[in-house]
Amino acid sequence: MSVMLLIRGADVYAPDFLGSKDVLVAGGKIIAIEGKINAPEDLDCRVIDANGLKLTPGLVDVHVHIAGGGGDGGPATRTPEVQLQQLVAGGTTTAVGCIGTDGHTRTTASLVMKAKAIREQGLSAWVYTGSYQVPAPTLTGEVAQDLALIDEIIGVGETAIADIRSSSPTLTELVKLGKATLVGGLLGSKAGVIHLHMGNADNPFELIYRAAEESDLPISKFYPTHVNRNPRIIKEAVALAKQIPVDITAATMPGELETTHVAPGEAVRTLLEGGAPIEHITMSSDGCGSLPDYDGDGNLIGIKMGLPAALFANIRQMVREDVLPLDQALKLVTSNPARVLKLDGKGGIAVGKDADFLLLDADLNLQWVFAAGESWMEDGAIVRKGNFE
Repeated sequence: MSVMLLIRGADVYAPDFLGSKDVLVAGGKIIAIEGKINAPEDLDCRVIDANGLKLTPGLVDVHVHIAGGGGDGGPATRTPEVQLQQLVAGGTTTAVGCIGTDGHTRTTASLVMKAKAIREQGLSAWVYTGSYQVPAPTLTGEVAQDLALIDEIIGVGETAIADIRSSSPTLTELVKLGKATLVGGLLGSKAGVIHLHMGNADNPFELIYRAAEESDLPISKFYPTHVNRNPRIIKEAVALAKQIPVDITAATMPGELETTHVAPGEAVRTLLEGGAPIEHITMSSDGCGSLPDYDGDGNLIGIKMGLPAALFANIRQMVREDVLPLDQALKLVTSNPARVLKLDGKGGIAVGKDADFLLLDADLNLQWVFAAGESWMEDGAIVRKGNFE
């Protein structure tokens, strides 16, 4: 293991473009970014020539079923736990886990333990307490206690509304959940947001607006995802995204989403053209989650699994299709989610930040992945995996 790491001559995207820089890493942190840095003498320092490569922050994926998900079509449709190599293959160095539909046979305890396992092996992970259901299943018995006492727990979710599989929370129930999340976040110095699963029902955001209008709960406590579920919801999300961050789902490789979904690039265009600030847009993979397809009567007619690597693939596609330039597209999966979830060491290339970064070639192909200064991918090949992979 190298004590220090020096990346030479990379085009650095922090995510804002900084130009050609050398980046020096020690102790898992970025300690210097300069035009020219000499390798320290008499110290073990690995030097990598990154001339012609782009250095970007590692991706922050705010919605991954790290302990598995699914089950919508019965026991045989339960999805497996995420493998670390699945995250690395898509440039994800930070994953935020959630339970999803099955808050009955899956537990917050197993989710937290999976996050601990990911951390022990060298990547970064946090989780949401709760699931689709309200009241939210928790680890300690109370949402606020989970947030205050459990380091890995940073919010609540994915709490389902406007969905046939939700527990149809009332306005009072949602406000009480929000208040517990707010207080727990304050006590634990956490983001304390409710990550809301948005379904296909009409007026999907009505409950969010009512909670903000009819109580003193700040609307900023809500962080809705799947807002590109269909053309109607993405249009309605424009007004909401002018007030709070919203999350787009990129669960499959470009072009492979069901026809009812709005492609991530199109969703971003709709939000930006409608006047939503780019700082209010994030994108996540729904990795290892089930992607069920229902007919008009609510019958399951098909099911797929979300791919962690789809996050990077869709960002690359956005840049290639001129939806956004690279520095702006990166914000959706680096600095924006890190800010929303108060992950201060993540999402950027700056002195003092965690040394989680990627090296891309001129065609935006992923070549190197580093987490805490340790390489997981080199020259396009995964060189480190999780246990039992």
